[in-house]
Amino acid sequence: MKHLHDEFTSLGEVNQSIDTTQKRKGWRRALAFFGPAYLVSVGYMDPGNWATDLAGGSKFGYQLIWVLLMSNLMALLLQSLSARLGIVRGRDLAQANRETYPRPVNFAFYLLAEVAIAATDLAEILGMAIGIQLLTGLPLIWGVSLTVADTFLFLLLQRLGMRTMEAFIICLVGIIGLSFLAEMIIAKPDMGEVVKGFIPRIPNEEALYIAIGIIGATVMPHNLYLHSALVQTRKIKRDHAGIKRVLKLNFIDSAIALNLAFFVNAFILILAATVFYTTGRTDVAEIKQAHELLAPMLGSNLAPILFAIALIASGQSSTITGTLAGQIVMEGYLHLRITPWVRRLLTRLVAIIPAIAVILINGENNIDKLLVFSQVILSLQLGFAIVPLIHFTSDKKTMGSFAIKPFIIVLASLITLVLVYLNIRMVYEQTITFFASSDSVFWKSIIIIAGVAYISLLLIAIFYPLMGKTANESVKLHPEAEKLHNIIIPSYARVAVALDFSKNDHKLIAHSLGQGGKESSYLMIHVVESPATRIIGEDADDMETRKDQQRMEGYVKELKEQGYNAVGLLGFDGRVKEIVRLVKDRHADILIIGAHGHTGLKDVVYGETVEAVRHELKIPVLVVNV
Repeated sequence: MKHLHDEFTSLGEVNQSIDTTQKRKGWRRALAFFGPAYLVSVGYMDPGNWATDLAGGSKFGYQLIWVLLMSNLMALLLQSLSARLGIVRGRDLAQANRETYPRPVNFAFYLLAEVAIAATDLAEILGMAIGIQLLTGLPLIWGVSLTVADTFLFLLLQRLGMRTMEAFIICLVGIIGLSFLAEMIIAKPDMGEVVKGFIPRIPNEEALYIAIGIIGATVMPHNLYLHSALVQTRKIKRDHAGIKRVLKLNFIDSAIALNLAFFVNAFILILAATVFYTTGRTDVAEIKQAHELLAPMLGSNLAPILFAIALIASGQSSTITGTLAGQIVMEGYLHLRITPWVRRLLTRLVAIIPAIAVILINGENNIDKLLVFSQVILSLQLGFAIVPLIHFTSDKKTMGSFAIKPFIIVLASLITLVLVYLNIRMVYEQTITFFASSDSVFWKSIIIIAGVAYISLLLIAIFYPLMGKTANESVKLHPEAEKLHNIIIPSYARVAVALDFSKNDHKLIAHSLGQGGKESSYLMIHVVESPATRIIGEDADDMETRKDQQRMEGYVKELKEQGYNAVGLLGFDGRVKEIVRLVKDRHADILIIGAHGHTGLKDVVYGETVEAVRHELKIPVLVVNV
């Protein structure tokens, strides 16, 4: 784990990794820009959407299709604003917030963003676990536990590059779309009734709750952070014409990707309405129940298999984008970067805990209610992402001629107003019901305090940028430059070098000699890791220990013959611990250590010696690629 410098790039590993400035002909030229929106679109068809779509379709038929369409249009506008921020300013939403709002407000935004990501991951975990159970019969709690393994899939995709990750996601989206297209063909819905579903109406309070869940599952706050960073993976021409062209192509990319997501969601709702609502089964609100009833009600064994496969693909694709969003949020708000697979593992474990707790307490019942609840939580976070986004993209000082027009500002503000109003109305009604049925003063107090904090933070998000203030300490990218004439060149009296007794030793020793001279002393270190040393440590007298001692003595002798002051030191078991101990005991001024260039799973197998040693020492560490 390390702190970043004040200036850093969003998703630094892949930032501008795809060069779109090269001359390409025809569709290949446009295709270079396509991809980010498809990664974003999977968040619009994740398992959380399934729960809300199934509940809406089975309980209210086709009546809530208009909510899906409205949500999709909202999403298209908001995602295009997010992409605009990343393309024009080269900032993701978290970075822009950090540069604008005071530190306490940013920390609150960060916590809310992490809650939203955890809620998203919770939906993905449960969705994948249910899909695995439906295909294999594995108990749900084991399916939840198995989802930890996708950390390594994410790591592999990240190592293979952004285009590979995008291609993988697009394949999963294709699986989901084709699966539901086949389901629709089997179900044969009444298209006349489907069209009537586009007439706006909310039948009752339960429909309002599900509608807000649909909005929360569709317009997701973490996707706004994600899109503003993903567009920066493209290296573009930074002139006016180049930026204008990129904005146009990204809008097309978003329109295609989000319309695909809309059709998937519509297919799920229409499927539930056709198979369940129209046959009087309005009680079907759970994914497992829907899966069980598909075969007998459609007369096809293929339907439930396609349903389960699509569910697993949905959960897997969403979990990858959720990890990227978590990385963006942490780096943008905290200027803190941790290894991506560690970030993935932490995010997954945070989401797994409530999932396992619910399963252990309630068994496998009410899982879909937890899915719907996770989407309502997402909806509550939306205002804190959308309001700053409107501020940033409408600011002519930073966006120049690419600032959004007044009509778009009004439209985006109306969308925000609708979303915030629906959220506050829902929470208010739920609160009134709870207050009428509960005598708990403690929980009533907590709810009141949370409500006041929510409104206060929302007001700050709205009005603080209008006051013309910025968080000055965040805007400053670099400290004042120091004059270079005061540079003091260090000299190293005691140079330590960690050897692995391989063909790389000569290179490491050469670099260590380059850091000093014949006046310096050289501490050559090697750690014996034989089975005997793991048990009895330095008292071991096995063949490997004796051979290592002989080799070390040979190096020392050769260096002394060349006029160098050299000492050989052996450590026993625990490579990191022993290197650090020997360096500190001999008060070395600098350590030279080799890096073998292995990454990913090999780091887990062979250990991350360099990083671990570096964090334990206060002296300079020179890492030599061997």
